[in-house]
Amino acid sequence: MNVTSAARGTATDMDDPTSLPPAFREGPGLTPCPWDRTLKLLVPLAWLVVAVMGWQWGSLDFFLNLLQARTYTAWLPAVAGVYALLMLFLQLWRTVLWALYRPQPPAAGPLPSVTVVVPVYNEGAMVSRCLSSIAEADYPRERLEIIAVDDGSTDDTWRHLDRSARRHPELIRTLRFPRNRGKKAALAAGFRAATGEVLVTVDSDSVIAPDALRHLVAPLVHDPQVGAVAGFVKVLNRHRSLMGKMQGVRFVNLDFLRASQSVYGTVICTPGSLSAYRREAVLPILEAWLHQTFLGAPCHHSEDRALTNFILRQGYYTCYQRTAVVYTLVPETYAGVCRMYLRWERGNVRESAVLATFLFRPFRRGAAPARLEFVLTQLEGPLTTFFFGVLIFSVAVYPAILFKVLLAVGMMSVLNLVYYLRLERDWEVIYGIIYSYYAFFLLQWIYPYAFVTVRDRRWLTR
Repeated sequence: MNVTSAARGTATDMDDPTSLPPAFREGPGLTPCPWDRTLKLLVPLAWLVVAVMGWQWGSLDFFLNLLQARTYTAWLPAVAGVYALLMLFLQLWRTVLWALYRPQPPAAGPLPSVTVVVPVYNEGAMVSRCLSSIAEADYPRERLEIIAVDDGSTDDTWRHLDRSARRHPELIRTLRFPRNRGKKAALAAGFRAATGEVLVTVDSDSVIAPDALRHLVAPLVHDPQVGAVAGFVKVLNRHRSLMGKMQGVRFVNLDFLRASQSVYGTVICTPGSLSAYRREAVLPILEAWLHQTFLGAPCHHSEDRALTNFILRQGYYTCYQRTAVVYTLVPETYAGVCRMYLRWERGNVRESAVLATFLFRPFRRGAAPARLEFVLTQLEGPLTTFFFGVLIFSVAVYPAILFKVLLAVGMMSVLNLVYYLRLERDWEVIYGIIYSYYAFFLLQWIYPYAFVTVRDRRWLTR
């Protein structure tokens, strides 16, 4: 392995971690709230409102209006009705599972040894904050190891890595590639060098909550059949721009998907920002994951989704730990958000095809719920794209339905409102409503474009 070790010593300066948001410094958590019971009631109430409003002027009536415009054939209302029912069932299914989800409490006994691997490329001063948050985490120091891998950075990143290693010489080891080899190679190098029973990944543009590691390893300690655990990813720069605020709500609402999948042990993506893996689940498939190809092209992006598939294929369960919180930087421009989502969607298209190769085989017990959700999810993307195209054309020939389009988008954002309020309990949810319209009109192109360019190997960083 062509790497060099960092020198050790004493740090003279580094970025002050106290510049992080107050909510982070105080530590996250689900504190008691006097209106918790009200929030729990809001979820079924919201569904009742959506059902009544949908019956009056929802999807079926909407597409009947399109038919009256005499621009479509008679089969369209039936297809639209099936689509609406499928999506309604999927949302209800996830809501029930989300309500049943409970995070695993931290282990009361001895904790496993942990190696946190941090891949780094041109991150600059931010990597100091990242490493500081890990080194100062509430985890037994004798059970903690940090390996930071510089993937051939061309800026001052190595200087910041070296200072962090000097500041915490008993915890931090550094590896350095002479040239950029990609995030997968950096992670693989860290995994090979790790000594911990649990391998944790943290992105270099992220900072973890003080108790995140204790909570993250809990499901692995509790159940030997769990092979990977996903953390709860929140936005670090959510207060710096409108885009950051919208993404802040969007990321919190990803809890809805991961919590529902966790109930049946098949979280399909353990994010690179914060996830834990059982060592014996990773090492046997490390080379296959590192050299994975799809349709003849190397798989450079969505390494986290790919690694999750490799873990699942071995028969392990994957779960989500809401109480293990990480804060990560997100793009604050339209172009940056599009690049991020395009990278995600290409990975989703590719890894959904990979998941289908073993999901319907007897690879593990209790896979029936995962199979049901997989089928419905695979229908969701193509049908949504198709009907969005129908909508755009219909508005052009029948402008009177535009109001109903806007109303329908608003109805669905009501669900996001109650999920978000249940978790965050603040009124920044308004930015989630704004995001619903933003995504509906400006981001719908990403899925179909990702589908037809799935072999594109560009990393598309922010």
